[in-house]
Amino acid sequence: MARIMAIDYGGKRTGIAVTDPLQIIATGLTTISSPDLIPFLQKYLKEEAVELILVGLPKNWDESDTHGTKLAQAAIDKIKKEFPSIQVKDVDERYTSKMAKDAMLQMGMKKKDRRDKKIVDEIAATILLQEYLQSIA
Repeated sequence: MARIMAIDYGGKRTGIAVTDPLQIIATGLTTISSPDLIPFLQKYLKEEAVELILVGLPKNWDESDTHGTKLAQAAIDKIKKEFPSIQVKDVDERYTSKMAKDAMLQMGMKKKDRRDKKIVDEIAATILLQEYLQSIA
């Protein structure tokens, strides 16, 4: 089996998480600068088989767009164009960043570490991926 990847795309940073090859466990992979997303994916996808890329699409509670919706949609379009053989899906990412911060608190992370937005983005991508895995189980 191939992995599933989740991307929490933002204006500055992008959190990335992947499953194991059996698609059982979601694990944070890294956080990169958003402009580096396509080169990162080109390198990663040469080394690892990925059958599905999930990209978080931010929406407000009332389904209206947020300031990040257009950015995420543009990233989705670029990924689809660059990697046409891989399925790309947008998924609801409401509250994943808040859930990531709550998880960091529950894990007992120090306040200094909880302020590191790179960690928040990576955990948000992991939560997005874990929720997807639970939804298809």
